[in-house]
Amino acid sequence: MTQTAPAPGALHAPSPRRAGRVHRAWFVAAVAFVTIIGAAGFASLPGLLIEPLHEEFNWSRGTIGVAVSVNMALYGITAPFAAALMDRFGIRRVVAVALTVIAGGSVATVWMTEPWQLVLCWGLLVGLGSGSMALAFAATVTGRWFTARRGLVTGILTAAGASGQLVFLPLLAWLVDRHGWRPATVTVAAAALAVVPFVWLLLRDHPADVGLAPYGGTYAPKPAPAVGAARRALKVLADAARTGPFWLLAGTFAICGASTNGLVRTHFVPAAHDHGMPVTAAAGLLAVIGVFDVVGTIASGWFTDRYEARRLLAVYYALRGVSLLFLPILLAPSVRPPLVFFIVFYGLDWVATVPPTIALCREHYGDDGAIVFGWVLASHQIGAALVAFLGGLARDLTGSYDVVWYASGALCAMAALMAMVIRRRPPGGAAEFPRA
Repeated sequence: MTQTAPAPGALHAPSPRRAGRVHRAWFVAAVAFVTIIGAAGFASLPGLLIEPLHEEFNWSRGTIGVAVSVNMALYGITAPFAAALMDRFGIRRVVAVALTVIAGGSVATVWMTEPWQLVLCWGLLVGLGSGSMALAFAATVTGRWFTARRGLVTGILTAAGASGQLVFLPLLAWLVDRHGWRPATVTVAAAALAVVPFVWLLLRDHPADVGLAPYGGTYAPKPAPAVGAARRALKVLADAARTGPFWLLAGTFAICGASTNGLVRTHFVPAAHDHGMPVTAAAGLLAVIGVFDVVGTIASGWFTDRYEARRLLAVYYALRGVSLLFLPILLAPSVRPPLVFFIVFYGLDWVATVPPTIALCREHYGDDGAIVFGWVLASHQIGAALVAFLGGLARDLTGSYDVVWYASGALCAMAALMAMVIRRRPPGGAAEFPRA
């Protein structure tokens, strides 16, 4: 009897098998959640470093803001290339290297004496490493391992960054207040390195690696590594840039970054301190934002599975803009109930925009949705970088952050209008551009 030779690589490919009582995808999501938490400490530090660096080195807030801006810009620009690199080399390798780079850049700041060294270590190295750990990582994990519950899992992984902020921010604020900023940077580096073994031992690149179908989907063989990661990322950008939804999503997400990472995460603590509030109290309020961000983002993921994503975005941006317009009159030397209400309200909205934005990228751009979202995330971080710098510059020139709060509120109103302009893609319709 003649036997057919197996296809190349078939002897090594795991056979399809039934998932256990708990699908492996949930364990992968759990590892990704812990990984994002471990890398989240870097996002907690910029607002805590501004005053100590200003006092120790006499650097202006605008100068420090340059390093923060470079960090945020690279965080975004790196994301689409990281998503393509994950398709080429696998999630584990890219994430493990990224965490190591974050740790190295953070530790190196301990010995800096000049502003350019802050830009190099915190701006360049931590920016590149954190960009590879950006939300494109969450989009890649959910896109590969989940068919059902994608919105919910996206919300959970997005909330991991807020959880990391909750875990690290009070500790880092205490370290900065009691022992200076250097122990805080070492703590961030140690946390990033501690996650590397979990990534390497427990994270898997694709369901087919363990012979499973995605959660809620059907089994499919693992695709061959995608060569030319940089070329693919740039080609996806060129194709997406010819479509209207891309620019609307990029514009709204740029405003999202400006009104969150660039504004509140970077400048809330020094702005509250300007009004006489202790740094530890202001940092504690940011941590509370992280608590409610977890609730809001997971809820947003649940809503995204059930309601129209563009309408959710419009509501989120409109509510955020209204809250920012009231903030200047709420800041005071002590924490009062109206400010607590703002913290809770704003926290619920902090990154609730992420699940519907990822859903719209996937809806309009199909299998290239993760890379398109990487480019949309780049616009988020460019918006954040501009406001991180301009906020510090405005404080240096006017002695107040008020104009920045008002301008951000107006931008959020514009983002709400832009979200409603995004056209719906008919069910079963083709992606905005064909795949190469």
